[in-house]
Amino acid sequence: AYMAEVVRGGLQAIPKGQYEGADSLGLGYWQKMGLIVLPQALKLVIPGIVNTFIGMFKDTSLVYIIGMFDLLGVVKLHFSDANWATPQTARSGLVFAAFVFWLFCFGMSRYSMYTERRLDTGHKR
Repeated sequence: AYMAEVVRGGLQAIPKGQYEGADSLGLGYWQKMGLIVLPQALKLVIPGIVNTFIGMFKDTSLVYIIGMFDLLGVVKLHFSDANWATPQTARSGLVFAAFVFWLFCFGMSRYSMYTERRLDTGHKR
């Protein structure tokens, strides 16, 4: 639902003149969307899509969904282990988990910026 909202916003951001221009060329609906509207909308929705992915990564156990272990769950599980029960090891486990989350989110945001530059949207920030 979040992704649909991002795409809807991108489609609404396309000026009505683009649709009218495609109609004046005699393009059908699918040609109009595939050749005129969607390429422009894609450039506009990339930041929103990346933001949704980053939020999904941070707010849910995305790693668990794709079949890997949940990082915070494993750290919390080891807190009950006698070898991990000291405050120092607990703190280092949480700091490591925070670093891994930061690394993934930072990497995704940098890739988004690279993709935006590569597509050269032409919009001022």
